[in-house]
Amino acid sequence: MLVHICCSVDSHYFLQQLQKEYPNETLVGFFYDPNIQPYSEYALRLLDVQYSCNKLGIELIEGDYDFDVWLKLVKGLEHEPEKGDRCTVCFENRLGVSAKKAIELGHNSFTTTLLISPKKSQEKLEIIGKELEKQYGIKWIFKDYRSGNGVQIQGEQVKQNSLYRQNYCGCLFGLMPQREYQNKLMDEMICHIGKQILPESIEERLKLYHLRDEYEKQNKPYKIIKQRFLNYRLLSGLVKVNKQIIPSYILNYSTLQNGKANGRVEYSYDGVSYLNRNEVKLITVDYLNRFFNLNYENTTKLIFNPLTIEQENQIRQKVSQGAIFDLSCIVVVDNILDAKYEFVLNCKSYEDVKEVLIDI
Repeated sequence: MLVHICCSVDSHYFLQQLQKEYPNETLVGFFYDPNIQPYSEYALRLLDVQYSCNKLGIELIEGDYDFDVWLKLVKGLEHEPEKGDRCTVCFENRLGVSAKKAIELGHNSFTTTLLISPKKSQEKLEIIGKELEKQYGIKWIFKDYRSGNGVQIQGEQVKQNSLYRQNYCGCLFGLMPQREYQNKLMDEMICHIGKQILPESIEERLKLYHLRDEYEKQNKPYKIIKQRFLNYRLLSGLVKVNKQIIPSYILNYSTLQNGKANGRVEYSYDGVSYLNRNEVKLITVDYLNRFFNLNYENTTKLIFNPLTIEQENQIRQKVSQGAIFDLSCIVVVDNILDAKYEFVLNCKSYEDVKEVLIDI
């Protein structure tokens, strides 16, 4: 039996139930989900599904990530609500490809873990599955493992096995209205220009779940816990001197009242230059190099090969004399000039929750 898999949250319990009900069947997982955006989220869910299938002793096959094809299929349906016509087209695509893959591999039946998701319509999936059964002559297996206390057991399985619990279905067009309704920044779609791993980004989660896999291989005890923290995203920023933009590197947690500031350097002490207004502080690339024993040639090199967030927070604490909650605008430049500076900053600070792996 070929089992289309959407994510480990839905698949882990579902696959266990199939193993119990069909003990003589060889189950093969098929991860075909070109609807998932961005690609880093796709990679994370695939990693987690592979982890789950390894635990259950089930072979996993990855389908093509043909996102362009999926986009063409849902064109004109971008503003449909969740569970609307866009979802129907998405189901038809993923189940249709799964049915053909099952035939190609010599299976006599197919199903999907979408059936257990409380946010998916079993009725739609059943109709689509039956139509594909007639079209391709391969048996469609409908299983309602959601009913009774299935969803509760599913949730318990997720916690017990440290699976990745995503907070959106995966579709970009479902994510946008969801974040608007929650009045939250859609930071899943924000990446640093220099590929820096940002706090509570998908890339940070990928790093964490790779670490989980390493702990599992080494049989090291661990726990994944949640932490509430102040998150930050720099959306855009620039520095001008004499009305000319200069290379600048704005440190994490830099803020400006009303997003703008201007002024001159009032005094410098111990490598830090203080402007005469708006709590702005300047440091040079040389100062940064000495602090971390690095060798950046200039600020431009720093922009495209950034520090880690942890390093940025370290240098911030140094510059701000050990202040833990400092939100001053701290900027790295090539040289400190005796001229008028202008700063423009568009950033967001917001409460957030992230997962952390700890040794136990």
